[in-house]
Amino acid sequence: MMKLYLDTCCLHRPLDNKAELRVSLESEAVLALLALCESGQTTLVSSDVLLFEVERNPNPQRTAFVLEILATAVAVVALDDQIEKRAKELEGRGVQALDALHLASAEAGGVNFFCTCDDRLLKKAKTLADLRVVVRAPLELVQEIAK
Repeated sequence: MMKLYLDTCCLHRPLDNKAELRVSLESEAVLALLALCESGQTTLVSSDVLLFEVERNPNPQRTAFVLEILATAVAVVALDDQIEKRAKELEGRGVQALDALHLASAEAGGVNFFCTCDDRLLKKAKTLADLRVVVRAPLELVQEIAK
């Protein structure tokens, strides 16, 4: 079964202002990915890092929306020393600290695809040859797995 890890910006995308075409399209793509999870065609993986970041959001509606989604995850990757060590490696190669923890958690969870709307993270991930998870934008990912 294919495992997906949607980072925080991805999980919030359906609630973003859809005036911009890109945001609107990504929002629909994220909802399509969640529908694939709901139907059992793929599975959603969460992590302690995701829960930590989501719970820091000052907007209670956004927090509740994302927590409801994460409650459907088949697994929650617990933060441990191995994940922290791997995150430090990734950070040393230019990945932002929280993004590095997300990527390391996804790797530890045996995730096939890591989905993000963060252009900087997408660009950086392409330069990391030893990354053990495929990083995609929502539209790209829907096209790739809906074949």
